Amino acid sequence: MAQRASKSRSSASATRIEELSNRDVGRAPRKPLTFHPDLLLAKVGTGKTTHRYRDKHAIFSQGDRADAVFYIETGKVKLTVVSKRGKEAVIAILQHGDFFGEGCLAAQPLRISSAVAMQNLSTTRIAKETMVELLHKETDFAEMFIAYLLSRNIRIEEDLVDQLFNSSEKRLARLLLLLAHYGKESRPETVIPNMSQETLAEMIGTTRSRVSYFMNKFRKLGFIEYNGSLHVNSALLTVVLRD
Repeated sequence: MAQRASKSRSSASATRIEELSNRDVGRAPRKPLTFHPDLLLAKVGTGKTTHRYRDKHAIFSQGDRADAVFYIETGKVKLTVVSKRGKEAVIAILQHGDFFGEGCLAAQPLRISSAVAMQNLSTTRIAKETMVELLHKETDFAEMFIAYLLSRNIRIEEDLVDQLFNSSEKRLARLLLLLAHYGKESRPETVIPNMSQETLAEMIGTTRSRVSYFMNKFRKLGFIEYNGSLHVNSALLTVVLRD
């Protein structure tokens, strides 16, 4: 009886994965929320500057004055927060086409998080006053920016639900799929090579040893591969869907 129940659950899981896969293939691809930097830079006058940062270089720190919005041209950015007790948590990994620091537009006087370059990074810094003017004058840009913020907000809500209700194993599997852009163009991509297990642990709220355990488990099951960089197999979705 136990074997039959196990086979039944496995069959149901496989059917669900196939349904999701077919739905992803049939779904019309969404238009990207990003745009070419030149389209923005051409509309911004003196209120912008280009900055380049080396890996692990701080862009701004928690508590700094919030007076500008940043746009990532190349590279990646890690956003972190530190509690009063000194505990640090990673809240987002951003990449080309993403904005950050937009809290200043909502009367946020000080930064509530820190931003650090994860790779050699190039950003466009847009002063708060310039960004507000741009949003008022350029309706197409304003529409795109609002859509981007809504998309980010949805992702944050999903992350919160994930933290509240899912096990650390499922949280890690979901994070790896997200980092691999699962569901976009129906194929996973390579996860950034220098994503450490410490960073993964901070992002899902667990210890490095637990991340190491699950990463080894995923590799033995064929869900991920190490070959100079980390590759994620779409079969990892079975961990997320498992009851």
